[in-house]
Amino acid sequence: MRTNAINGVTFTVCLLLGLAMAQSPVAVAEEPTLSKADFEEAKTLFFQRCAGCHGVLRKGATGKNLEPENTLELGQRKLERMISLGTEGGMNNFDDILTRDEIKKLATYIQMPAPEPPELDLATMKKRWKTYIKPSAYPSRPAHGRNWENFFLVILRDAGKVAVIDGDTKEVVTRIDTGYAVHAMKESSDGRFWYTMGRDGRMTKIDLWMDPPQLVAEAQIAYDARDVAVSHYGEWKDKYVIGGSYWPPHFVILDALTMEPLKVVSTRGTDVDGTYVNESRVAAVYNSPHAPTWIVAAKELGQLWQVDYSDLDNLRIDKINSHKFLHDGFFDPKLRYFQIAANASNRIEIMDSVDRKFVASIETGTKPHPGPGANWVDPKCGPVGGTVHLGEGKITTWGNDPKGHPEHAWKICYRTATDGAGLFIRTHPNSPYVFADQTLFPEVDVNQSIKVLDKKTGKIAKTLRVTTIEKGVAVHTEFNKDGSEVWVSVWVRGGRKNWTKGEIVIYDSKTLEEKARIKGLATPTGKFNVYNRVHHVT
Repeated sequence: MRTNAINGVTFTVCLLLGLAMAQSPVAVAEEPTLSKADFEEAKTLFFQRCAGCHGVLRKGATGKNLEPENTLELGQRKLERMISLGTEGGMNNFDDILTRDEIKKLATYIQMPAPEPPELDLATMKKRWKTYIKPSAYPSRPAHGRNWENFFLVILRDAGKVAVIDGDTKEVVTRIDTGYAVHAMKESSDGRFWYTMGRDGRMTKIDLWMDPPQLVAEAQIAYDARDVAVSHYGEWKDKYVIGGSYWPPHFVILDALTMEPLKVVSTRGTDVDGTYVNESRVAAVYNSPHAPTWIVAAKELGQLWQVDYSDLDNLRIDKINSHKFLHDGFFDPKLRYFQIAANASNRIEIMDSVDRKFVASIETGTKPHPGPGANWVDPKCGPVGGTVHLGEGKITTWGNDPKGHPEHAWKICYRTATDGAGLFIRTHPNSPYVFADQTLFPEVDVNQSIKVLDKKTGKIAKTLRVTTIEKGVAVHTEFNKDGSEVWVSVWVRGGRKNWTKGEIVIYDSKTLEEKARIKGLATPTGKFNVYNRVHHVT
């Protein structure tokens, strides 16, 4: 009886509580909010660290769509964890780059509607155009006695600078202020002038003949940008320079001598699936050696635009369909066929820059990312190209000589497993090896090591442990002028306190023995050797 009485009372109380709850408003989770200051901080963090893969409007490309309809389902805690630890799809961890508070704000920010950034018109670009040294004051010959053709221009990413390093003496000649997180640099036809593109849309021009090399002009062509290229063909040689933008989605043509912005062309349009795309970003731009054109990769459209610069007033653009989402690429050894990653489609796309048409599509693996790429000769397949991948540890190699080896052209030659996902692959005709980084893998023994592939066997010959510095990762290889040395960056993450810990490690490209270390560099990433870039050595 007592038990039944208690149970009866309990049941009655529960029933009354249930009725009361049914008649009251249901509790709903509060919408994510940030103070105005925290919102602006998170917006800047997203621009600097996330927009490149996910888009300014967060609609996704290489990375996932991060609009609130998707992120709210994941929730604050899971988003913080993903940002902190990274994902298996190729996103690196940020727990050693951002503070816990920054990660928390960022996770909240991506659950809120994305603010659309402003446009940037030609008149505003001209107002922001700056000349530091007039062309009439440029030296007529090198003002120093250094072997400037063996200079390395090294991106000091988070410091917003480029270091010029003498490849002969290994001395840091100078550090030049550029845009934030320079993503790419391209050279004039003789290699004297270099044009950088920062992620903040700031394009700068550097003269290597000055003592020391100096910044001579700059222009802001976007708020978020990635690449740059110079006209190298015929009577237009070194006449124009083009900058490709993420936001606003456009490209800008400038006077290569003065850096005055001349023409803006929107890349918004209809993609290969027939859908209109507002945020159609320019992922990469390249000079085509056999015509007065640039190749512009319209990332979200899945199109390669071959832009003819011979008549800016009557601009001809051939739009060549391929696959989404286009990223970066490189030419074959004969400089006719352009090989570019459509990394979210897991493909390398091939286009003919002479006939201006699509040629082939090769399924390589999860999110290919060749960076500046690598070409070499395989004993079985002849001339080949290769890529690493953002989403898995693998080097994929394909034939790229349709005339000499048609049976292997645009077909997989072989695949070689590595220990983790990477960003860059590189080689040189004078080295028996191909070098691939593994920067994106979270384990330090992997991301601090470079894989060395033997060109003769297609197998990994050695693993080079480049660094053991805490929070240091090995990234991006580049060769010196004669190919006897390969230089590897050690990018030390973790903010300003670690900026002086970065270094470049130099190896003999044949024996693989370490030769030297250049220390005291702030977050070094990409490196560009003047001679190799001018002569298209990949």
